[in-house]
Amino acid sequence: MKVRLRIQGDSAVLYDGVHDVSDADSFGGAFADAWKHMLKRKFAKASSVGALFDALDERLLDDLYGAEISLSSA
Repeated sequence: MKVRLRIQGDSAVLYDGVHDVSDADSFGGAFADAWKHMLKRKFAKASSVGALFDALDERLLDDLYGAEISLSSA
């Protein structure tokens, strides 16, 4: 089944993607893909080596605190 996974926090979309989910492994894989995507985006925002080290020190979970996670049919 095609599922749209959307993660929204602080009035900004952190992740929005469509995944094929058929079992527990593919469900977990969809969230793992979202995690990787958000981490890459965080690192891409770093404009200098110092900013990159700051991004490495920040926790992705802090960005997800209070976020709304929704699943819908795609």
